[in-house]
Amino acid sequence: MPGIVGLVTKMPREWAEPQLLRMVQSIRHESFYETGTWVDEAAGVYVGWAERKNSFSQGMPVANEQGDVTLVFSGEEFPEPGTAGRLQQKGHALNPAGPSYLVHIYEDDPAFPASLNGRFQGIVTDRTRGTATLFNDRYGMHRVYYHESKEAFYFAAETKAILEVRPELRRVDSQGLGEFVACGCVLGNRTLFQGVQVLPPASAWLFRGGSLQRKASYFQPQEWEDQERLDPESYYQELRGVFARNVPRYFDGDERVGLSLTGGLDSRMILAWYKAPPNTLPCYTFGGTYRDCQDVVVSREVARACHQSYEVIPLGAEFLSRFAHYAERAVYLTDGCVRVNRGADLYLNELARDIAPARMTGNYGSEVLRWVPAFKPMRPDSGLFSQEFLPFIHAASDTYDRVLQGHPVSFAVFRQAPWHHHGLLALEQTQLSLRTPYLDNDLVRTVFRAPQPAITKKSAMNSDICLRLIADGNAALGSIRTDRGLGGNGGVISAIALRHLLEFTFKAEYAYDSGMPQRMARVDHSLSRLRLERLFLGWHKFSHFRVWYRDALSEYVRRMLLDPRALSRPYVQRNRLEAMVQGHLKGDRNHTNDIHLLLTLELIHRLFLDPK
Repeated sequence: MPGIVGLVTKMPREWAEPQLLRMVQSIRHESFYETGTWVDEAAGVYVGWAERKNSFSQGMPVANEQGDVTLVFSGEEFPEPGTAGRLQQKGHALNPAGPSYLVHIYEDDPAFPASLNGRFQGIVTDRTRGTATLFNDRYGMHRVYYHESKEAFYFAAETKAILEVRPELRRVDSQGLGEFVACGCVLGNRTLFQGVQVLPPASAWLFRGGSLQRKASYFQPQEWEDQERLDPESYYQELRGVFARNVPRYFDGDERVGLSLTGGLDSRMILAWYKAPPNTLPCYTFGGTYRDCQDVVVSREVARACHQSYEVIPLGAEFLSRFAHYAERAVYLTDGCVRVNRGADLYLNELARDIAPARMTGNYGSEVLRWVPAFKPMRPDSGLFSQEFLPFIHAASDTYDRVLQGHPVSFAVFRQAPWHHHGLLALEQTQLSLRTPYLDNDLVRTVFRAPQPAITKKSAMNSDICLRLIADGNAALGSIRTDRGLGGNGGVISAIALRHLLEFTFKAEYAYDSGMPQRMARVDHSLSRLRLERLFLGWHKFSHFRVWYRDALSEYVRRMLLDPRALSRPYVQRNRLEAMVQGHLKGDRNHTNDIHLLLTLELIHRLFLDPK
C-alpha cells in the first residue's frame, strides 16, 4: 500500500541513508507510483514515500513558510468545509490543492493530529522544538509497522520494507500465526513476524535527538463511549444530519471518483445523499460468469434511477488463467495480511482503476451502523495442524472473546477495522484511492450515541434506520428492494415471499460453494455429470473457489501444496494435508477454506521467510 517508510537514528548519514533508499524501493510496486526521500540529518530523521500519481498525498514533503516545520503525509484527509479559508485568514499561505494546509493545522493545534479526519499516516518534524512526531489515524487503518533496535527505530507502511534492511526479522511469530489461522488476521498490535509490531491507533510518538522519547496517544475510545445516549428519534435526526452534511466531502479532490455499488444498503445510502448531476458519477459492480448476481441486478436499477452510467466488471476466465500471479501478488503486497482468494479483489480493482482512480464504497457501513461482526475464530480441519501449534490457535479464540466484550461500536471501529479489514484495504489501495464515509469522525462519534435498545437489538433496528435514511435522501432509491429482499415497494405477501426466496438462494449458494458439508460433497461428486453448480452458483457471489480449486485451479493447488516444501512445514501434519488436497481435487470432499489458508501460508514462507 502506498505510504511512508524510514528510520530515526543517531547513527551517521552514510549508515542510515542507504537503508532508507532500499526501504523506498521495496514498496515501489507500480509504474504509476511516485517515490522520494527527505532527510533531516540533525534530527536523525530519514523518511521516504511511495504514492500514486495525482493522489491527495503526492508531492511530499510539504513545509510551512519559514521552513522549520516539514510534513510527510500519506493517505487522505477530509476536512471541515472552509478549513482552508480559516487558515488563510490567520495569515497562512496555502497551495490550491493537496495536503499543504495540514502543516498549518499542526502549527495552530496543540492536539495535532486529533482534529484530522480520514485514514492516514505521517511524520512531522519541528526544528524549533527539536522534535519529530510519527502519527496515524485514530482507527489505525493506514497501518504503520515498526521495529526498535539499538541502532534505529524503523517504521514503514509495509513490513517488507523493514525486512529488507533487517533480514534477521524474517522469523514467524507463533502467536500471530495462530491468530491468523484461527481468525484470518493477527489480533492486537502484533504481526506475523517476530520483532515487528503495529503502531496502535491514534498514536503520536515523539522523537528527539534521534531517539524515541514518548509513546503518546491523542485519542481514547472512552471519549466517545461516555457520551450521553439519545432517544430514538433524536438519534435518527442527528445521524441523518451528520450523514447528509458529510457525504459530499468524500467526493472532493482532483481525482475522478467512481461508485462501487452493491445490492445492499450502504453504497445506496451514499448515492441517496450525494446529489450527483446525471452522468457525472460512474457506477460499477463486480460480477461473475454464471448469471447476473443480485448485486448486479439491484445495482443496475439503482444507477438507472439516479441517471448515472453503469457497468459490470466480471471475474472469470481471464482471472483464472492468471490466478497464480494474482494470488502471489495479493499475499506479497499485503505482507501476508490477506488470503490467496483475495487475488480476485486485486484483479477487479486493477480494472476499476481504469474507470476512476478513486473508488467510493459502502465499506464498513454494516459494521459501524448495524454492528455486524465481520469475523470470528474458526476451528481448523481436524488433524491438519501439529499438537505443538494448536495451543496458539486456541489462544486466539480466547483473545477474540475478551475484546468482544466491550462496546460493540468500539469493537467494530477500533479492533475489527484495523485488524480484520486492513488487509483488503491495503490490497485495494495499491491500485486506487478507496473512500468511504462510514469512518467519518462525526458519523462514528454520533453512532456511539445510539439509544440503548438499539445497542442491544443491534442490526434489526438499525437496518430500519438505514432504509429510512435511503428513503429520506431519495424516494426513488427507497422504492427498490435490496439483494436480500429488504425494503422496496409492493405487497406485504409478495415482499415476504421474495425475501424468503432470496434467503434460500443465498444459503443454497453458500452450501454449494465453500460451505458445502462433506456428505453433500460426496453426493455432488456422484452426480458430477449433471454439473449442478450451474443451478446454485452465481445468484449472490461472483467467486466460486470450491469448484475452481477442484477444476480450473487443480494443477496449481497440487503443485503448491503437494510440493515437498509445503509438506515439510513444521506446524502441518503431512498425511492429513495430502489427504485433504487429494480429496478436494477428486471432488468428494470440500476443503475450500483450508486450501485458501494453506496456499497463503505457503506463499508467506516462500515470499518472506524462506532463505533467498
